[in-house]
Amino acid sequence: MIHSIHELVWGPWLLVLFLGIGIIYTVKSGFFQVRKLPYWWKQTIGSIHEDAEEDKGEVTKFQTACTALAATIGTGNIVGVATALTAGGPGAIFWMWVSAVIGMMTGYAETMLGIRYRYRDKNGAWICGPMVYLEHGLKLPGLGMLYSFFCIMVSLGMGSMVQSNSIAETLEYTFGLPSVPIGVLLTGIVFLVVLGGIGRIAFVSERLIPLSAGIYMLFSMVVIMSCYDRIPYIFQCIFQDAFRPVSVFSGAAGYGISRSLQYGVSRGVFSHEAGLGSMAVLHGAAEDTTPEKQGMWAMFEVFFDTILICTMTAFVILCMTEGDAAGSGYDGAALTAYCFSRRLGALGQFVVSGAMLVFAFATIIAWYYLGRQAAVYLAESLKKRNALSLLQRILRGKVYTFLYLGAVFLGCLAKLETVWELSDIWNGLMAIPNITALIFLMKEVTFPE
Repeated sequence: MIHSIHELVWGPWLLVLFLGIGIIYTVKSGFFQVRKLPYWWKQTIGSIHEDAEEDKGEVTKFQTACTALAATIGTGNIVGVATALTAGGPGAIFWMWVSAVIGMMTGYAETMLGIRYRYRDKNGAWICGPMVYLEHGLKLPGLGMLYSFFCIMVSLGMGSMVQSNSIAETLEYTFGLPSVPIGVLLTGIVFLVVLGGIGRIAFVSERLIPLSAGIYMLFSMVVIMSCYDRIPYIFQCIFQDAFRPVSVFSGAAGYGISRSLQYGVSRGVFSHEAGLGSMAVLHGAAEDTTPEKQGMWAMFEVFFDTILICTMTAFVILCMTEGDAAGSGYDGAALTAYCFSRRLGALGQFVVSGAMLVFAFATIIAWYYLGRQAAVYLAESLKKRNALSLLQRILRGKVYTFLYLGAVFLGCLAKLETVWELSDIWNGLMAIPNITALIFLMKEVTFPE
């Protein structure tokens, strides 16, 4: 039953929505992400030192970018890419690139709208995200509450349980550590971080993400360049398989193309999250900024997450399996670890394990903030309507924090096939109200000249 619902939610219609809204904004912007690449690059990663001198708030623009990357750079960059290659073939990487390029404009639009409509609550904290522009921009508070509910459910599933389960399984497989002590230690560390609010979450993300991503990219390049002679063949495999085979008009050919497209787009969305609205929430805490500036940071994050990190993972796998990932006998993280270890030996296993640990932990602390923002908004919305006072107290008080920490701990102990599918369903449902807003608020999205 759950699997059938999952297949329905993540069917072709949703992938068409993701691609469609991205294409619309790409055309509306005049292909801004390509045409103005030097400009938005200079305004984001190229302005870190300049921004550091200007930023006076608790959370800087670079910190919000790192926090957003913490939420997106995760198991999808290792497990998701490997799954896409084994299930969809090398051509899935081409469609992952397509998803990322047009997703850059989706990320820009939702983040810009988020900053434009954000507001401070009674404690002075920013409330930002699709739920806010659904209520104040589209005048549909019911959809804003629905988005918040889906976001909370994802945070308790995909954001916490699934990620902590990946950490526990990695430590158990690599070092033979039992799951209960891992759960206690991990929950304690997460508690110490989230106790400090968005300031501490951003501080930790700023230090974890650049370092861990840099190390992962360095070792990826070592593996790729060690077999540089295979790179032209890998590109050939990717482009041929993306439209395979163009000369044979058969049902099997069409099926092959559809699988490459489906897995490429869906894994791309799973990795960079453009269209889900999560980036709009995570950028809301940035001070001394503009909607356009934060929109360009969202573009950079999609580029970095998918075009760089996911592509490097894909090339490591394809180089080491000579373009036939499905024939290796491995899948998921095991396939990525196998390919790294073929060139780096035991060090390769530790590179993948270390990346899994850091990426998953960063995702946990970032998704706490996402879920917390949604919970605060939903509690305020319920209070306005004098509805469900008990639920208000659960969401507004510290109960959500304990629920989240409990989910982190349980994730270390449980087998999560059902939780994974349920979370993926909530993830897909998040996109529907968000894309609705992106369609009807299109006139309010502007681009730098």
